Amino acid sequence: MTTVGRTTGVAGASSSGGAGEPGESADSSGSDYSSGPTGPIEPTGPSGFSGTKKARRTHRLRRALLATVITGAVVVPLSGAARPEIPAPKPAVLAPVTAATLDEAYAANRANAAEASRMAAANGHRARAAADRAMADPSRHFLTFDGRGPGLATEVFGDLAHADRIAVLVPGSDTSIDTYDRFRNTARALHERLTREAPHGTRTAVVAWLGYETPGTISATVATAGRAEDAAPKLREFVRQLRAIPDRTSSAGRTSSMSGASSMSGASKGSAEEGPHVSLLCHSYGSVVCGRAASDLDVDDIALIGSPGTGVDTAGALHTAARVWAARGGDDWVADVPHVRFDLLGTTVGFGTDPMSPSFGARVFAAGDGGHSDYFRPGTTSLTNLTRIVLGETSEVTHG
Repeated sequence: MTTVGRTTGVAGASSSGGAGEPGESADSSGSDYSSGPTGPIEPTGPSGFSGTKKARRTHRLRRALLATVITGAVVVPLSGAARPEIPAPKPAVLAPVTAATLDEAYAANRANAAEASRMAAANGHRARAAADRAMADPSRHFLTFDGRGPGLATEVFGDLAHADRIAVLVPGSDTSIDTYDRFRNTARALHERLTREAPHGTRTAVVAWLGYETPGTISATVATAGRAEDAAPKLREFVRQLRAIPDRTSSAGRTSSMSGASSMSGASKGSAEEGPHVSLLCHSYGSVVCGRAASDLDVDDIALIGSPGTGVDTAGALHTAARVWAARGGDDWVADVPHVRFDLLGTTVGFGTDPMSPSFGARVFAAGDGGHSDYFRPGTTSLTNLTRIVLGETSEVTHG
């Protein structure tokens, strides 16, 4: 899900990594996500060798080993997966946020983060105290903050009060307050690119939504949809509230002056009546969350990047009016994750059809040669295309 931090789609695909998780594999390029646990199972050579018998045998072995890891994750819970309980205050109690009350919400959540930092420090959790303290900085803008346990947070980049186009990033496994900076870096990279590329007068905002407890990279939960099912109603409600925040009155004043520029760029600009254009960018396990939530999400685009699957076999089965996109980098290990779904001791394991498959029916776009952690890396093909999707410049998106 995470970069939206670094996430893993299924157990055995990423070791100490996730959307904002700890370190990446040894061959990583210093990305903002971490990598998977497969080590020797992870693909190490170009897929072009699949035509040889040796490569086919190797490919089958990798898939068998990955399936074994998945099975072990479900059957044998890992004792080290539990996170320590970290004390923190309850989240700030706020009225529904509007454009007029955004600053009040931001201030309340910063104050809550500051108190969480003090409580963590008092209980000897120095790393968490530092992370909370950074979130309390006056420059930070949080719609929500909850420092308890692994932690939850929703951060805003840009002018949400007047945004015409909003991108919501949904991370995957091992994203928490402790690993949050990597997830935040993905949102910042996208916001910076949107700021440069947006047509004159178009206002953009990026929202980093860590609104659910993500699965551990190596855990029973990362290969199943349980966490995604819990997260789906939260994401739907968040998007519903998000759409109500921007002040469309001020946007209406800019609509007529911007109509010519929008037509020239091929981008459709949200009108005062329609509300902002919202794009959901879902990385790795985050795409499972988006798949579960899609049928009742009021969004314009859903982009599945580095996805292990969504839990359905076709884009049509998501039951959404949004455009459904999919991309995978040429060096993304998730390509070797078995795209299967089966019952194991009463638990459904795996997420089904590869969203990159023609049979799935998504709009496949180019992501370059990057790895699982590189989708939001500045200068990449993937970031360029994600920017075009958010801006509504669909005719400019390059295809894989």
